[in-house]
Amino acid sequence: MDIEKKRKEVLFTREDIHKRVQELGNQIAVDYQGKKLLVVSLLKGSFIFTADLVREIDAPVKIAFMATSSYGHGTESTGQVEILYDVQESVEGYDILVVDDIADTGLTMKFVLEHLRKKNPASIKSCVLLDKPSRRKTVLEADYIGYTIPDKFIVGYGLNYGDYYRNIPYVFAFVD
Repeated sequence: MDIEKKRKEVLFTREDIHKRVQELGNQIAVDYQGKKLLVVSLLKGSFIFTADLVREIDAPVKIAFMATSSYGHGTESTGQVEILYDVQESVEGYDILVVDDIADTGLTMKFVLEHLRKKNPASIKSCVLLDKPSRRKTVLEADYIGYTIPDKFIVGYGLNYGDYYRNIPYVFAFVD
């Protein structure tokens, strides 16, 4: 399959994403006013979304990173979540917001939430740019959702195909 020869269907433009990220940032700022907010970005996919999101949160924000793996280089989750890099500082007493690019099977987010919950945060919630509930393999409903999408393999704005396309400023799907 020569991916470069496929047509791209743009699902969300750069402008669409910017507007929605502003709305999410504004809501999060209101919800976390006066709290000790720690945003935990799940690498690699969420780094662009997280960077844009935290700039829209008008409140003090501390940022940490985790890296997990459940996809390898494929387009389907393996179902096994592995922590490649954990939050390095104590999260005890913080109000954690875990940010990811997409909730697909839900296994990664559920695993990360359970892992961080054991570290005694004051609260823990989740935020995803894209939610694909038709693919869930576990019960998971993100607290903040940018867009709910159908079951398509999408790339761009942090989401990759074979470690490429993360830098594209919009979200698209390859179509035949």
